[in-house]
Amino acid sequence: MFGSQQSAKDWSDDLRSASSFAHYATIIATPGGSEPGDWMLSKLKGTLVNVAAVSATGQITNFLKDKSDRQRPNGADRESFPSGHTSASSVHTSLAARNLQSIAMSDATRTTLNVGLHALTFGTSWARIEAGWHYPADTLFSMALGNFVASFLNDAFMGLPDGNASLALQSIDGGAVLSWRTRF
Repeated sequence: MFGSQQSAKDWSDDLRSASSFAHYATIIATPGGSEPGDWMLSKLKGTLVNVAAVSATGQITNFLKDKSDRQRPNGADRESFPSGHTSASSVHTSLAARNLQSIAMSDATRTTLNVGLHALTFGTSWARIEAGWHYPADTLFSMALGNFVASFLNDAFMGLPDGNASLALQSIDGGAVLSWRTRF
């Protein structure tokens, strides 16, 4: 699809970068309140939660690469599983899709943007496979990982009205309590 392994590698870098750019653009576009203080607090909260999701995905990916010790298809090293490019693209596009839910637009526009966002991740995934850096299972797992971390942290900490899950940390004498609630 990309013409050569080098071209596929270059495309995987570019598509991953496009995912990141799209994600951070949606943070700016989300509503944040009419007062400057409210707007800043809203943007800060959204950015911190989103950066935490991206960071957690990267940390989990690197931990699993180290523990799995899987040889890459091209033999370059033993860091094939999971795909860092794909998990990064996936967490960014999943967060961007979540952000789009709070931006006023038509359903058709939102659907079109979501398809485009997820095409970035699928393209990144396929490019990594075609470039010889990953097996399909590496990238499929990475898509799921990025989506899971983005969804979990966003829904737990953003407190948006349509969320089905919440995560809370409460300090108590001698420690803390971490609770997770979900509706079904």
